[in-house]
Amino acid sequence: MPSSCAESGRPRGAGRKVLIIVQNLPVPFDRRVWQEASELAANGYGVSVICPRGRGCEARYECLSGVHIYRHPLPLEARGFWGYLIEYAASLFWELTLAVKVLRRHGFDVIHACNPPDDLFLIGALFKLLGKRFLFDHHDINPELYEAKFGRRGPLYRLMRLAERLTFLTADVTIATNESYRHIAITRGRMRPDRVFVVRSGPSLERLRPVPPAPELKRGRAFLVGYVGVMGQQEGIPYLIEAVRHIVYGLRRDDVQFALAGGGPSLEQMRRLAADRGVAAHMTFLGRVPDGELLEVLSTAEVCVNPDEANAMNDKSTMNKIMEYMALGKPIVQFDLTEGRFSAGASSLYAKPNDAVDLAEKIVALLDDPERRAAMGRFGRQRVETQLAWPYEAPKLLAAYDAAFRGRESATEPRRRWAVRRWLARS
Repeated sequence: MPSSCAESGRPRGAGRKVLIIVQNLPVPFDRRVWQEASELAANGYGVSVICPRGRGCEARYECLSGVHIYRHPLPLEARGFWGYLIEYAASLFWELTLAVKVLRRHGFDVIHACNPPDDLFLIGALFKLLGKRFLFDHHDINPELYEAKFGRRGPLYRLMRLAERLTFLTADVTIATNESYRHIAITRGRMRPDRVFVVRSGPSLERLRPVPPAPELKRGRAFLVGYVGVMGQQEGIPYLIEAVRHIVYGLRRDDVQFALAGGGPSLEQMRRLAADRGVAAHMTFLGRVPDGELLEVLSTAEVCVNPDEANAMNDKSTMNKIMEYMALGKPIVQFDLTEGRFSAGASSLYAKPNDAVDLAEKIVALLDDPERRAAMGRFGRQRVETQLAWPYEAPKLLAAYDAAFRGRESATEPRRRWAVRRWLARS
């Protein structure tokens, strides 16, 4: 039996127990999931989390801030169809095994499932047969993510649309990260509007505080442009590399250094691409770094960049890095995407979609205009402080849980349960 951990005495969630399952990032490294888990625990909920192991999060079990965290191994970091199949199958095995362990040791009333991928409805459906409830936390739109990664649709795309539909069918309540995702839940997912709650990934102003700059990150150059995020194709790093090439060779600027903090499956590939394009000396790929180093990068940077590719996935998604840049008062340059513009507003310049040259020229224009940078940074910080920080989102999370625990008044609920049971029987 693991060591005990004390629960908060705050009454709102007293007697309610939650199991959060996240498949693609370890906790507490997954900041959104950790904020949600901590908020629930602070409001009296009994909270357990199942997640994969990762660097800095290797312990199979630990209790942090009243949250029980169970971590499982992954056989590999997926690449290609068979890699994803093995990863997802192994994850489901461990998640089901650990869910049974959590049920025995701590109990739970609700499974809070975080995608990607959209396969956790399988576990949710099984436990719904035992009277548990299923809350779907919609982090990514997987069909669009597949299309962005592989540039095509086809049978696997249709399978992902089916998995998405079954996830919404299983869910008692859905949490959407923005209004675009809420629209998908209501239209494609056919969820009742009163069962879909928008809970944005509001940054924590306690964590995101400026630190003294680290001039060595500039490598002797006058300016630093910062990036925080995953290293991958759909994150637009190739566009950023081409923008750096235009700055160095097209605009003949040798006074700008780029620091990129973040890991991912394409990190080494992006390093090689930067070398092939002749800009390796102007780009520092730091890999995944702890919060202290991340804050150093952002605090030193004059401008922060978001090169996310313009596609159906990114256009509808809210990126955590945008919120983090704004929280630290940094002006931003990014491609013109719907949710990116909603979040950043006047704290960002917007380049033509997927136009590396325009991205480069807007970065340089902003570097050469310190007064504009300062005004944009102030706007972003104020917007976070007054509208987007986590304290504004936490009540919406708690409201979603209140809805999940309320009786199922809808006449559609018996049909939904019957449909899930029929589907399970056939499979």
